[in-house]
Amino acid sequence: MNWSEMLFQSWSGIVRTIIVGTLTYVFLIVSLRVSGKRTLAKLNAFDLIVTVALGSTLATILLSESVALAEGVTGLVLLILLQYAVTALSVRSERFSRFVRSEPILLLRNGKPLTKAMHNARVTNAELETVVRTAGKNDMASIGAVILESDGSFSVIESKLDENDEII
Repeated sequence: MNWSEMLFQSWSGIVRTIIVGTLTYVFLIVSLRVSGKRTLAKLNAFDLIVTVALGSTLATILLSESVALAEGVTGLVLLILLQYAVTALSVRSERFSRFVRSEPILLLRNGKPLTKAMHNARVTNAELETVVRTAGKNDMASIGAVILESDGSFSVIESKLDENDEII
């Protein structure tokens, strides 16, 4: 392949990309609207995998002339239906939900890091301190809990003090 072929092969390839890309884009927008807000919410690991698969499928539809639009749309529909089925099963079955989604992990309680939980979650003490600072606190002793949520974000819960300034 020479330089000119690497930069431009044919107008038909460009026209195909424009037509297929536009149709696929419209299909994805409609599909995301139909599938609900959950698809666009903070992603847990399972949702991230489906999102990456959708993007990969879209790229293949756009750039591979060997994949017809109907085949590509079928692939997108399949991924969306599988995502819907897994989320529907997760709502109906706690056991299935635990299988496909991670549970939140308590990393700090009453100002004290839970080292075993931190080790299992692969969170360092420095990262925990950063989370506390990001929450606007200057020391861990003022924090009631830090939770690593299933979507990878951290929740910081302030501790409540009684009239003797003791954590309750």
